[in-house]
Amino acid sequence: MICVMQPYFAPYGGYFQLFAFSETFVLLDCVQFPRRGWVHRNQLPQQDGRAAWLTVPLQPAPREATIDCLRLSADAGVRLANEARRFPSLEAGLQRGDSLAEAVVRPAQTDFVDYAETILRMISDRLGFATQMIRSSRLEVPMTYRGQDRILEIVRRLGADSYLNPSGGRDLYDPAKFAEAGVELNFLQPYRGPTWSLLHRLMVEPAEALAAEIRATPPLRAVA
Repeated sequence: MICVMQPYFAPYGGYFQLFAFSETFVLLDCVQFPRRGWVHRNQLPQQDGRAAWLTVPLQPAPREATIDCLRLSADAGVRLANEARRFPSLEAGLQRGDSLAEAVVRPAQTDFVDYAETILRMISDRLGFATQMIRSSRLEVPMTYRGQDRILEIVRRLGADSYLNPSGGRDLYDPAKFAEAGVELNFLQPYRGPTWSLLHRLMVEPAEALAAEIRATPPLRAVA
């Protein structure tokens, strides 16, 4: 089973349901960067418990820039390290030398997708999800393919016969069209766990318990 999703920065547990139930995760990096979305930022609790944004500093880019064109700012590491002081769980992780916390605030990459993929891989590995990751930009699917036709072409090129999508995408896909293409369409059930970034939760909770929580609700097959 494969899934296709934008690369998000240190997302919440519901995102990692896709890792738990897929063999291949396609990072949809060839689409326009949603500047006010969650691709380059996420929320962690501050000292008072209130949510605040931790944002990856990026170089200026045209409004129509795609995600694969994004680059970290030259001072991203300094700014992230300074921001980390606002979040007790992240600061505690840095003080004890946690490798995930270190990778977040001391990026070894300038390419944003390289950076985001590194964080996703580290979280996935810590949770015990052995999921292959592929970038959609490297599949060279023509931009004439849009919506579910683009998804089906990605599935076809990877030789898969089943596709997994978050629950919020039910209105975007036609089960009959997937069935016609010989592809089983599956949807995640709504995630009931906390919505904090796993960057926070992995600093304060056992990875094994988080993995069990994420795996607790298996996906459902769509009916054509």
